[in-house]
Amino acid sequence: MIISSPCVVSLMWRLEDAQGVLIDELTEPMEFLLGGDDLLAKVEQSLIGQSTGFEAHLSLEPEDAFGDYNAELVFFETRDIFPPEVSQGMQFEGPPEGSTTPDLPQDVIYTVTEVYDSHVVLDGNHPLAGVGLRLSLTVCDVREATAKELEQGSVSDGSPFALAPSVPPDETIH
Repeated sequence: MIISSPCVVSLMWRLEDAQGVLIDELTEPMEFLLGGDDLLAKVEQSLIGQSTGFEAHLSLEPEDAFGDYNAELVFFETRDIFPPEVSQGMQFEGPPEGSTTPDLPQDVIYTVTEVYDSHVVLDGNHPLAGVGLRLSLTVCDVREATAKELEQGSVSDGSPFALAPSVPPDETIH
């Protein structure tokens, strides 16, 4: 089957930063909805018209991946608006309730990066924002997308790659 939008592609890949440091590696095939929310646009573009066995080596600038780092998305709030168990890596969809920092986007996932006695530091940037990436991928299989996959815009009910969850330090995306 030739890859066209929409369809499901099964991929293996190796994702590195521009200096060759490993960020993520899929050594077993994983499915993604091409034409949905699962893949970055530049990755999808490289796959269109290809088929099983296709290999690609892509260089992704920040604007092709997770965007530039935005220092305005880093802020702190007083410790008392957080639950007692607040810890590094905890995430909030939108600013936490009780936030006093003005003009923060509401549709961003904010990650706790530091916890102090008096305040907590949050960052709304994707962990890979501002990072140039190198992606080597192999297409393992191609199939038609199901109605459910098309409706949800993703193969899984979880977080798609393009909207990837935070990556804890020293861990990979998958």
